Amino acid sequence: MPSLLNMIAFSLVALGMVLTPGPNMIYLVSRSITQGRVAALISLAGVFVGFIFYLFCAAMGITALVMAVPYAYDALRIAGACYLAWLAWNALKPGGRSAFEVIDLPKDSPRKLFLMGLFTNLLNPKAAVLYLSLLPQFIDPKVGPVFTQALALGMMQITISMIMNGLIAMAAGTIALFLRTRPGFAKAQRYLMGAVLSGLALRMAVESQR
Repeated sequence: MPSLLNMIAFSLVALGMVLTPGPNMIYLVSRSITQGRVAALISLAGVFVGFIFYLFCAAMGITALVMAVPYAYDALRIAGACYLAWLAWNALKPGGRSAFEVIDLPKDSPRKLFLMGLFTNLLNPKAAVLYLSLLPQFIDPKVGPVFTQALALGMMQITISMIMNGLIAMAAGTIALFLRTRPGFAKAQRYLMGAVLSGLALRMAVESQR
């Protein structure tokens, strides 16, 4: 199992990323508002399966990479830090987008809802970078098997993502109305998330070599 410190640090990264508007959140919020909460939950099930797919692929790939390539962690660390910095800039830049700016979506069948949730996640660059660049930074080969640590961290991330995305999808209509009438709160949320992501990017960039 990963160390407690790495579990806490990775949970903060996972929370920061799930609260940063991306394809998954924008799709789920738009689906919830245009077709209802049940449709959003069906779509969320597809997102869940996409995360499971990424997790097992990444766990096996990371294990092989760590054993085969010297300094692989450092290369992944720099890539992950750059991506977190890019997310932070997108949150802080003037005119940054809110996930609650609804995209008009047609009503779809449960099967299509599930598949759209799945493919939205599989094609989501945030999900790919999370597992391929960020997750390895919180794995310490000295603590135990890399594969087991990757699974433990990945399942924690999936749990956080499902809970937060589910809550946001359920309250999407209320949150969207609240933010439309109080734009200052939406700006504060973006600045707070940008600051958190900037701090995480800096921490990852200056982390000592493993």
